[in-house]
Amino acid sequence: MKHSLVASLFLVIAVLPAQAQTKPPQTSTLTNMEQPFVPAHGIDPHELAVDVVNKSTPVLCAEKDNVHLDFVSSTVRRFRIQAAHPSYINTIAVDRFAPDFTSCDMTQDPNFKSDNSRRVTFWETPDFWLVGYTFPSFWRPATVPVRVGERVEQGLHLVQLWMRHRERAEEVLVFYPPDGYWRARPLPFGEMRWTAYGSSFLVGPVEIQDRPIVALKEVAFDPATKTFTLQFARGGSATLKLSMIDQERIVLDGTTSGPMPGGAPFAAMRSMYITETNSDVAKIAWRGKGAEGWGESAIMPFKSAKATEVWAGRSVPSIHNLSAPDMSFSHFSDKPAP
Repeated sequence: MKHSLVASLFLVIAVLPAQAQTKPPQTSTLTNMEQPFVPAHGIDPHELAVDVVNKSTPVLCAEKDNVHLDFVSSTVRRFRIQAAHPSYINTIAVDRFAPDFTSCDMTQDPNFKSDNSRRVTFWETPDFWLVGYTFPSFWRPATVPVRVGERVEQGLHLVQLWMRHRERAEEVLVFYPPDGYWRARPLPFGEMRWTAYGSSFLVGPVEIQDRPIVALKEVAFDPATKTFTLQFARGGSATLKLSMIDQERIVLDGTTSGPMPGGAPFAAMRSMYITETNSDVAKIAWRGKGAEGWGESAIMPFKSAKATEVWAGRSVPSIHNLSAPDMSFSHFSDKPAP
């Protein structure tokens, strides 16, 4: 994946803030291990189907995002994105997450230098904290302001949301303001001490500028509700709320202010596939409106579908980001958020 080196680097250097080390642990309002998240049962007769279009292309480089799913609807106003541990997570004895640059040539990738590298902490409590980074360089200019309350930071390449769990720091959600990419992961499964990131997703009017992006005007974060508000450069806005997290999945609920400009997708998923055992996503499953069963396909031959639920992930272990989560997109609705 294109950001795997960056993500790996800052997983190493990021440490638990001093405040979180000195204060006694508190129970998170977002996770309850005795009552884990359970999806709704039954079929909603009012569920909305969206167009799912596969624009994936074959590659040999395992660090390039060649899997690309677009989610398109002019009427969708609400949706849910989940990252859940793969079905084989309990079989992992030794994790694998090192990048693989075999057959990779990135010498022609865009490269914008920054004036300085830095780390800033926007906000923190004993349970959560939000951290931003500026790197020496990035593939797009860092021009998107990030706001928390009255504090505004410019020039950030990466923002991380951290959570205290079992007396240690867990990075659960990251986004890249210059290109609009997000990554999410649940808390580590069972007694595991860490799990890998894998697929990325985009929220907003997806367009192509060298690669798929969402051009952002501003990102704001509300600590009280754990909600990000995205203002788009092309007009309109969206929200993304951390609704639930435990040792099985992380649940993000999204809203949009209206149809995407120019009929653009309102969301997209990006990932990588070389072979079934060298991939972050190898299969896709979907359910059509009113259907009582699911369709299934290998990821690369899949073309398109009208779907109310979509799952993309792996059923067999991979040599690339072995513990990375599967992704699902669901709960599409044309009703505005309450």
